[in-house]
Amino acid sequence: MIKEKIFGIFGLGAFGNEICEEMSKKGAKVIVFEKEKKLIDKIKNSVTQAIIIDTTDEDALKNSPIDNIDVAVVAIGTNMQSSIITTTLLKKYNVPYIIARAISDIHSQLLTQIGANEVINIEIEEGKRLANKLISPNILERIPISKNQTFAEIMVPKSFVGKSLLKLELRNKFNVNVVSIRKFNMTIDDYGNPQKDDLVIFPKPQDVLEDNDILYIVGSDADIEAIKEF
Repeated sequence: MIKEKIFGIFGLGAFGNEICEEMSKKGAKVIVFEKEKKLIDKIKNSVTQAIIIDTTDEDALKNSPIDNIDVAVVAIGTNMQSSIITTTLLKKYNVPYIIARAISDIHSQLLTQIGANEVINIEIEEGKRLANKLISPNILERIPISKNQTFAEIMVPKSFVGKSLLKLELRNKFNVNVVSIRKFNMTIDDYGNPQKDDLVIFPKPQDVLEDNDILYIVGSDADIEAIKEF
C-alpha cells in the first residue's frame, strides 16, 4: 500500500494560507506550522494538524512532527532570516523535499545553497508574467515545462483564421506543436438567451482555425513569440 504524502506548510501569510486552503479542499494531509495563534485559529479546522511554533527555535522544531513530513513548503514571507533558518533546520532534520519561497535573487541563491530542493520567487515570476502579458496580450498564459520549452495558451492570430493546421505547417515553420484547440460556439437557450459554449479538441491536420479559437501549444519562447508576429 502506497503511503499518502504529508505536506508541511511553514508560515501562514497569504501565500501559505492559500496553499493550505487549496490542498485541504483536495483532501491532502496538511500540517501547518505558524507562531501567530490568530492565524492558526483561522485555519485549524481545515487542515490535518495546526501547530503554534516558532520554526526558528531548533528545540521546538525538533520536537514537532517534522519526521512525518514528506514535502515541506517554507512559505514565510518578508522575514528572510526566519525563512533561511527554518529551511536550514528542515534540511538538518532530513525532510525529504523542501520548497521555499524567496523574495529576491539573493534570497533565492541562499535558499538553494542551504539545501532547498525548489525555490519559488513569486515577485520575480509575477513580474515576468505581467511583463509578458503587457507585451503579448494575445498570449494568454505561459507555463515553463523545461529549460527550453514553454506551454502557452494563445489567441489564434488573424492571419491563421480560415486555414487548416495542415496548410499552416506550424511545426515546420515555427517549430511548435499544437496540443489542443479550444473552440467557442454561440447557441440560444429555450428562453432565447445567447449562451457561449466551449469545446476542447485534439487537433487533426484538417482542422480549420476560426476567429476566437484558442491554441494550446508547446515550443520555445522565441518560437511562440514568432507566431505572435506572423
